[in-house]
Amino acid sequence: MPATLPTATDGLDLAPWVWWATVGVAALVLAFDVAVIARRPHRPSTRELVTALAVYVGAAVVFGLALWWLAGGRLAGEFFAGWLTEYSLSVDNLFIFILIMASFSVPEKLQQFALMVGIVIAIVLRGIFIAVGAAAINSFSWIFYVFGAFLVYTAVRLARGGDTSDDEYEQNRFMRWAAGRFPATERYEGTRLFVRDGAARTATPLFFVILALGTTDLLFALDSIPAIYGLTDEAYLVLVANLFALMGLRQLYFLIGGLLRKLVFLSYGLAVLLAFIGVKLVLHALHENDLPFVNGGQPLPVPEIPIAVSLGAIVVILGVTTVASLWATRRHPELADG
Repeated sequence: MPATLPTATDGLDLAPWVWWATVGVAALVLAFDVAVIARRPHRPSTRELVTALAVYVGAAVVFGLALWWLAGGRLAGEFFAGWLTEYSLSVDNLFIFILIMASFSVPEKLQQFALMVGIVIAIVLRGIFIAVGAAAINSFSWIFYVFGAFLVYTAVRLARGGDTSDDEYEQNRFMRWAAGRFPATERYEGTRLFVRDGAARTATPLFFVILALGTTDLLFALDSIPAIYGLTDEAYLVLVANLFALMGLRQLYFLIGGLLRKLVFLSYGLAVLLAFIGVKLVLHALHENDLPFVNGGQPLPVPEIPIAVSLGAIVVILGVTTVASLWATRRHPELADG
């Protein structure tokens, strides 16, 4: 059956080919990037980074505007809110990416390749997580309570402890298992992940770098996927928002690496953002309530936060966080070194 265009109050009703076409286009773009970078590993120039980032951001904006024209403002607003949220949470990922690169002493010319392959792994893992989340929401409406409570808990944890990137990296048990499972060399061999050492096949450090980037991103997805499901229950929009956010992450890593030190209030801004979405999820769960021990399973007359308000709140929170951080570090440069 062909895809049907929804009205402003309907959800998306997409034919399977739309999903496959979206995944196929993303796969082709990523495969092209990986092939080009593998053939000529290098540190990208500023012009190269700005051009690629402009293409990804422009494509996301065009997609959102096309969605607005075809499906109405509500779904377009959900996409833009989800995309901005995923992008802002992805910026927090860059801290851990920098930590991983430093801890493995990755040569600068290989960092782009490592990031690209790590992002591909992250997209695959997030795709699985998105599908699981969609199935849970369709089968258990009470999952919104769980998502909402988890986001509020994460927000409190961020606000109390600031940046938790180091802790999340240290707790990556999969990486510890992999390090003990694969024999490894101590030297980099270009973009090769495995080399022959006599009769044995050993992993290069780049193999573990890529594993660390991909699997650690999945830890951050434990926050970001519930967050975006708090803004839209359309799995397709969740997927596309994640694709656009992750596909532009490599350029951000090189462009704003130095700026990250100045975003001293980023963790607190993200805490406010996650708390806001968590409350929105709980309100939605109460509005759609089907738990027998809450108001006899009947919906509660609580207000729901419209997507336009959510989008505005996200823009304001991120804007205030950025401006306040830059203002504070300009007046007190020592904050950027803390």
